[in-house]
Amino acid sequence: MGDGFQFIDIILFAMIAAFLILRLRNVLGRRDGHEGGYRDAFKPGEEEETQAADGGDNVVQLPDRNADEAFEHEAEVIAAMAGGDATLAAGITDIRAVDPTFNTEDFLVGGRVAFEMVLGAYATGDRETLENLLSPDVLRNFIRAIDEREEAGQTMEDTLVGIRKADIVEAYMDSSVAMVTVKFLSEQVNVVRDAEGQIASGNPNEVTDVIDFWTFARDTQMSDPNWLLVATRSLD
Repeated sequence: MGDGFQFIDIILFAMIAAFLILRLRNVLGRRDGHEGGYRDAFKPGEEEETQAADGGDNVVQLPDRNADEAFEHEAEVIAAMAGGDATLAAGITDIRAVDPTFNTEDFLVGGRVAFEMVLGAYATGDRETLENLLSPDVLRNFIRAIDEREEAGQTMEDTLVGIRKADIVEAYMDSSVAMVTVKFLSEQVNVVRDAEGQIASGNPNEVTDVIDFWTFARDTQMSDPNWLLVATRSLD
């Protein structure tokens, strides 16, 4: 009789143990080789990132694009700026590395304005304007030419009909100084008159195509965002 009750107890405990095992499997799950890789509990998964992006309690900062995409985009931008010139693209890359705001479109807009201002100031002898746009070395050359012209009693009539084209042809870093050379193709009417008002050189009725190469520079370690004209040369 006692042995019969003991046998029944064993069966009962076995049934209870089997029930508990099934319940634990339902609650905890079991690995069968198809459940996917291990996920770090301290690293948010896709669901947590989605909740954070939607304004959930667990905030996870998500980048707009990964580093590779950002690099490819920057390379495309620079290639477009350089017009396919690999050497020029490398120079623009070097400048943008220290000045991310640099872009050729804005630079050329400023370059065109500077070109017109310098030509006008040189023709009229406006030294103050030239001081704000030229490097000391270039300024000395311009002032010397103006002084010689004025001492000879000559006047200069320089009419900029228009800038037909302006392209960046060179860009590089010289230590902390960014250097950019622009090729200007312009139409001008240049006339020099003597003290009596007679034409000494040039033709007031002739529009001349002029090609100039102007190099601008800016020290990227300085807070001044302005570029100065540091060199000029023309193709006759």
